[in-house]
Amino acid sequence: MSANNERLRRARKVRMKIRKLGTNRLCVHRTPRHMYAQVTTADGSKVLAAASTLDKDLRQGATGNVDAAKKVGQLIAERAKAAGVEQVAFDRSGYRYHGRVQALADAAREAGLQF
Repeated sequence: MSANNERLRRARKVRMKIRKLGTNRLCVHRTPRHMYAQVTTADGSKVLAAASTLDKDLRQGATGNVDAAKKVGQLIAERAKAAGVEQVAFDRSGYRYHGRVQALADAAREAGLQF
């Protein structure tokens, strides 16, 4: 089994658990260059808020490091709160809770999202 298939298997398990809980999800996706985050409904049918390092204000400078991930976390929290979402379940998409994923989550918590 490849590493990506193992990551997707872990992600699928977490998403099924979140679906049973029935809360909104904060989904994270990372590539070597960019970080993406979106708040979706529990079943994943609708995106309520989204932010990434591709946004116009976050595009300047480096986009694949911890500082950029912190900015994405703050931005997604602001947009989620504007959409009326206060509490989410964190879906790390099978990635380890370390580095950029952790920085994004911590920044979102500091900006007011609860998970």
